[in-house]
Amino acid sequence: MLLLVRKCKLVAVLSSRCSSSLSSLSFFSLLLLPALAHPPFDKPAKESLEAIVVEGKAQDLSGSTLAASAGEASARDLAARPLLRRGEMLEVIPGMVVTQHAGGGKANQYFLRGFNLDHGTDFATSLEGMPLNMRSHSHGQGYTDLNPLITEMVESLNYHKGSYAAQQGDMSSAGSADFRLWDALPKAILRTEVGSYNYYRAMAAGSIRFGEDPGQAISQGITAAMEGNYYDGPWSQGEESQRYNGLLRYFKSDPDTRLAVTLLGYQGVWSSTDQIPLNGLNDGTVDRYGSMDRSTGGSSQRYSLHGLFEHRDEDVVTKASAYVIQYGLDLYSNFSYLTEEGSSAQFNQFEQRWVAGGELARTWEKRDWFGVPTQVTVGTQLRSDWIDGIGLWNTSQREVVSRTRQDDLQQHSLGVYFEVQNSWASWFRTVSGLRADGFLFDTRRSSDPGQDDAQAALLSPKFSAIFGPWNRTEAFFNLATGFHSNDARGVMASQQPADALVRTLGGEVGVRTSALEGLTSAVALYWLRSDSELVYVGDEGRNEPGPASQRYGVEISNYWRPTSWFSLDGEAAFTQARLDLPAGQARHIPNSVPIMLSAGMTLGAQGDKPGWFSSLRLRSFANSPLNEGNTAKSRDSLLVNASVGLRGKDWEVAADVLNLLDRQDWDIAYFYGSRHRVGGAEREGIHFHPIEPRMLRLRVTKRF
Repeated sequence: MLLLVRKCKLVAVLSSRCSSSLSSLSFFSLLLLPALAHPPFDKPAKESLEAIVVEGKAQDLSGSTLAASAGEASARDLAARPLLRRGEMLEVIPGMVVTQHAGGGKANQYFLRGFNLDHGTDFATSLEGMPLNMRSHSHGQGYTDLNPLITEMVESLNYHKGSYAAQQGDMSSAGSADFRLWDALPKAILRTEVGSYNYYRAMAAGSIRFGEDPGQAISQGITAAMEGNYYDGPWSQGEESQRYNGLLRYFKSDPDTRLAVTLLGYQGVWSSTDQIPLNGLNDGTVDRYGSMDRSTGGSSQRYSLHGLFEHRDEDVVTKASAYVIQYGLDLYSNFSYLTEEGSSAQFNQFEQRWVAGGELARTWEKRDWFGVPTQVTVGTQLRSDWIDGIGLWNTSQREVVSRTRQDDLQQHSLGVYFEVQNSWASWFRTVSGLRADGFLFDTRRSSDPGQDDAQAALLSPKFSAIFGPWNRTEAFFNLATGFHSNDARGVMASQQPADALVRTLGGEVGVRTSALEGLTSAVALYWLRSDSELVYVGDEGRNEPGPASQRYGVEISNYWRPTSWFSLDGEAAFTQARLDLPAGQARHIPNSVPIMLSAGMTLGAQGDKPGWFSSLRLRSFANSPLNEGNTAKSRDSLLVNASVGLRGKDWEVAADVLNLLDRQDWDIAYFYGSRHRVGGAEREGIHFHPIEPRMLRLRVTKRF
């Protein structure tokens, strides 16, 4: 009953805040209600759900995507990349940089389109529609930990830049990515890995099919996977990172219907290797792979149950999903080392939460609307977070010294979207969308008196125009509004409350072509404006207001696969990110990445074909400002990884060499004040986390 009351209150908020605009949306929705039972247009002949054939980023996407910057990476694309961390799977997205500043158990740091995304604030990541971002997280808004994923179980990754589709809502301003899992693995797999600095990993996975009926193309079965991983790293205080993952998935499909129910489990524990002060390295206080506090680290767990259902009734496609998540984090960090009194500046962030939600959408395809071929989609998304004991404590050697704040929170959101695709000519189509979102923030208990609750709502119109294809070439124009929500503690603060929803406006012009056989190329010019950089700073338990900002940039991508045994790709992204401030004031956005380059080459047997194979990948980023005046800059970074192996019919032996050039670059850097000597003064300066040195990893794989 309480949940029902909360949802009703949320609907009321959505209506009261956007009443006039939502009236129009409601009018369109009412027009569509009869279609739920009796579609208003003539129906074509019966069809089946389309088979999904994934060829990777080089595939021709003519007629199937909204923007030049969108794409899909296959399991083959991911397997060709030697990975130091599984979060680097997202680097398959052109222009994305993934780094780490505190050891392998913590969520990665992400950078895209001039955003320092922190741990995911403006990039929406999901697993078959189940969100991976955590709202109002103890360590940062949108916290996205990819450790719960088993890399071999990812069949594909669908990605979008910007927030141009009506389905894309909270945290999607810079872009979004959705992981898709295998229903049934092609073969069972057993894999073991060993490597430098006490790296060990074992993984086993397989599928059992039952109730098959080839005559009716019915597929049914269970897929299971298990993984264990340990790693110390090169640090003087070893990471002692332990990760355990499990997956159990039931699937059933026929030409018209697909059902998948997935249970995921993850447990991790680690010691942190936080960033070190450059001046401390220079004066001998700490060495390159040393630690300023050997007691930092943490533990985390995530368990989820997720159901996905798709059904086609002639030309009407219904999609539904639902999920429930149990999540927890206990994290100890120390970024400024010592207080003025000489005691430890370590702090602890803790939370336990339940998340539940789902999505329901219906699409009417190939309709004739006033003589124009039309496709209509209506959908709704619901999410609720119940967060207990989320807090920030001052600690020393993991012992509590004092409490900064502690809260029990509830956060609910409801999104409704409507999208129409019109094919005005064989060479021109438009996609128009409207999205309405309502949020309810509620404090059940707090050590910092503020508001009891807060509400917010927002309308987000979206528009795309696609010209072509001509000779497998399309041109795109996109314009859309998006947003990110802020931490509930900041929204309900007693002083200087944060805006609940921060609006963004973005546009893109691009071209994508596969006119030359074997070569796929794309170029996109984009612009994005954010009303405010205001976020809740979880590490300090306070709000940090900021001005509006603008970002401009261009992305260029090329994928060349001339033969079955050779492929080459290259990606470049150039961005200018500035705060909206009067001339003469410092306007650079700290930790935005102006230049990003990525390239890769694979030789030999591709996919699962037997024979020798190898790959070489390069990633570089440069010119990153560390403060608003650009007086402190990060070092340019160049990372080269390589892989070589031999594959038989049902076995594989391979070696990865990470940081092949053994460069001593920085993985990430910040500029702030710290005190690293007792009695010393606080000094502003660069703090960095080094790239890990050259290392070797060997893996042996057996397939059944």
